[in-house]
Amino acid sequence: MKSSANFLSILVLLVFLAAGNARAQPQPILINCGSDSTTSVDARTWIGDSSPSNNFTLSFPGAIASAAPAPGVDGEQDPYGDLYKTARVFNASSSYRLAVAPGSYFLRLHFSQQFANLGAQEPIFNVAANGLRLLSKFSVHGEISWRDSQINSTSSVIVKEYLLNVTSGKLGIEFTPDEGSFAFINAMEVLPVSGTSIFDSVNKVDGHGLKGPFSLDGSGIETMYRLCVGCIDVLARKEDPGLWRRWDKDEHFIFSLNAASSIFNSSNISYVSADDPTVAPLRLYQSARVPTESSVLGKKFNVSWSFNIDPGFDYLVRLHFCELQYDKAEQRKFKIYINNKTAAEGYDVFARAGGKNKAFYEDFLDAASPQMDTLWVQLGSESSAGSAAADALLNGMEIFKVSREGNLAHPTVRIGGISGGARKPKRSPKWVLIGAASGLIIFIAIAGALYFCFNLQRKKNSSANKAKDNLHGVTHTRSPTLRTAGAFGSKRMGRRFTIAEIRTATVNFDESLVIGVGGFGKVYRGIMEDGTRVAIKRGYTDSHQGQGVKEFETEIEMLSRLRHRHLVPLIGYCDEQNEMVLVYEHMANGTLRSHLYGSDLPALTWKQRLEICIGAARGLHYLHTGLDRGIIHRDVKTTNILLDDNLVAKMADFGISKDGPALDHTHVSTAVKGSFGYLDPEYYRRQQLTPSSDVYSFGVVLFEVLCARPVINPTLPRDQINLADWALNRQRHRLLETIIDLRLDGNYTLESIKIFSEIAEKCLADEGVNRPSMGEVLWHLESALQLEQGHPQSTNGDGCSDPQLKPSDVPTRVACIKEVEQSTRPGSHDSDGQVVDVKIEVP
Repeated sequence: MKSSANFLSILVLLVFLAAGNARAQPQPILINCGSDSTTSVDARTWIGDSSPSNNFTLSFPGAIASAAPAPGVDGEQDPYGDLYKTARVFNASSSYRLAVAPGSYFLRLHFSQQFANLGAQEPIFNVAANGLRLLSKFSVHGEISWRDSQINSTSSVIVKEYLLNVTSGKLGIEFTPDEGSFAFINAMEVLPVSGTSIFDSVNKVDGHGLKGPFSLDGSGIETMYRLCVGCIDVLARKEDPGLWRRWDKDEHFIFSLNAASSIFNSSNISYVSADDPTVAPLRLYQSARVPTESSVLGKKFNVSWSFNIDPGFDYLVRLHFCELQYDKAEQRKFKIYINNKTAAEGYDVFARAGGKNKAFYEDFLDAASPQMDTLWVQLGSESSAGSAAADALLNGMEIFKVSREGNLAHPTVRIGGISGGARKPKRSPKWVLIGAASGLIIFIAIAGALYFCFNLQRKKNSSANKAKDNLHGVTHTRSPTLRTAGAFGSKRMGRRFTIAEIRTATVNFDESLVIGVGGFGKVYRGIMEDGTRVAIKRGYTDSHQGQGVKEFETEIEMLSRLRHRHLVPLIGYCDEQNEMVLVYEHMANGTLRSHLYGSDLPALTWKQRLEICIGAARGLHYLHTGLDRGIIHRDVKTTNILLDDNLVAKMADFGISKDGPALDHTHVSTAVKGSFGYLDPEYYRRQQLTPSSDVYSFGVVLFEVLCARPVINPTLPRDQINLADWALNRQRHRLLETIIDLRLDGNYTLESIKIFSEIAEKCLADEGVNRPSMGEVLWHLESALQLEQGHPQSTNGDGCSDPQLKPSDVPTRVACIKEVEQSTRPGSHDSDGQVVDVKIEVP
């Protein structure tokens, strides 16, 4: 009996110990905000924050908002949309307080865009976790626009993910709305990360390999990007059941899809370290990208990925590798570059993993300067590999932002122009006036002193500088106007190229490489030394005075402030030796006009035309609403809508763009500028510029797309010369079908044409107040697209990357650049090629 009693006691003790261990294991906390019930999503139970059974507290309840089910993240629309039916809304600071065990946690915050329209004012708010600032002046609309500037996403949901190191047993998540605004949250996830932590240690890139290790213990981390490289489809959260991470495809981030091809191997893959919970799911390692032989000349072309980032932070780049082809070491060796700095040389995936089909990752830490808003990851050939294959390989990639001084938040709202940072106490008008007057006097005194010293020093150094330049055979002919036109200098972004680099890219401005001629100057196609295909706009010699300089500076300033998928990217500029040169990303399919008429290019399908118009409308909508006052393009036309190799439309030519009216004004009074045939008649009469002037011009573009004819054609009968007048006449008499592009051959739905033509007609209303906004135009175009059926296809061209330029190589180099262009549809980048399409100015 005694032994039985002892056995029973031991058994009870073991049960209690097992129960204690079970309680000690951290459990996920899934919160459905604004709900009073539980919700099952992907076989996981989400607890409503109004449910009495939850295990957390809320300092201020705020209010509950509900809406119809909204789509979730791309590819996960069902059932994740169930989480976005409700939201918790706060008009004052409030905190969720959770009891958690010490350790590392993934925190995910879910925001649905439809709840950002609850009030008259856009929700702007801050979010912090245990004192670490996660979001500052956060705007859901702005975040979605920033995301869509790099990827073509249809999701109306933002999921922000953070990795936190919790040292105490408490986690507080605080929401603080901006003054007069509100905050909201749809759902939250708190997932424990056991075992090896990302905080342990990392190596820092210094350009000559790696330094470290450095500890990130105590730092907060935000997930910026998580990519499955070479995957056919998205690796969804349910395929990563340990941490429920989402892995996107890399095709939106790779610099050239033609530079690399995908390889696959799904057999016998295993982890090098199986006990690391932060390693990726095995399916990630079943695909990879390797360089494409046919598109890489002499294997000198790096396979590159670029990412939009927040300046001024450290970034942890985690690269995932698994050798899928070779079964020996020394068969694949390559270099790894982070932001053009060497992170690794002679990298041999097989050797580091200890075999084929062995999955592992490598971490690299690099700092982004306050001016850096793009992060580059590149894989290049290993010149010292000898007989070894010089291929590179990558299976996956994660990019994390590391906190600085308790902060992970970008200091400003990306859309809306609201400045971040602490709010200063208000001062009385009296002291404001005294302070302003004192500051003005001090500023004038300092400016005067600096001007005097500058002129004195310039006189002293003038002869010495001239002698030095002559000694080295250099003659500086840079325009004095350009030198003093630096009012925008502090706002410039992008690379400043040397004139030598520009001449190399264009083979000394070879005339056979001209792809367009406009009012500012000629546009050349070219290839930079790193293989980047570009369009180079060179100002005329007489453009260096007056209006030419102003357009040059305006273009740089505007594109430095703006960033969107449907705006042509400015790579950089050159303003030395009396040159004004702008360098853009090359748009392989040229202008929209070149695909409508005046060339032998195949006719665009109706669905392609709709998608192009939608892209252009998105770009204009961003211009009108993206900043405090918005931007008015002022020269919307089909030659300023460029098409990339996938026929994605991008607005171009911002040389005469203007900031929109201030909040207390209805218009901007300015001289009339624009292109004949597209010009808003109300703007022409009153010289009062509004966003509706762009809407009018876009209405002309819509009819131009539909009818595929010039906007002004003096060879036609009098009533048909002006396309806008003629199309409106046909539209109102229900005879529009008689002037639709015959090449469409009836391959369209009448319902789609009807919606398209009706919104085009509204855009051409005589008075601006009667015209729709670009947002309304966009909505109708998307409705027209939904009614249309079609399957357009597009092709990409290969690149040419030979950077050498010698006198004897000029014919070869020109032929090389032309060969690149033959693989794509030609087009102009800035062409006013038709006599009737001229820019006008009315003083």
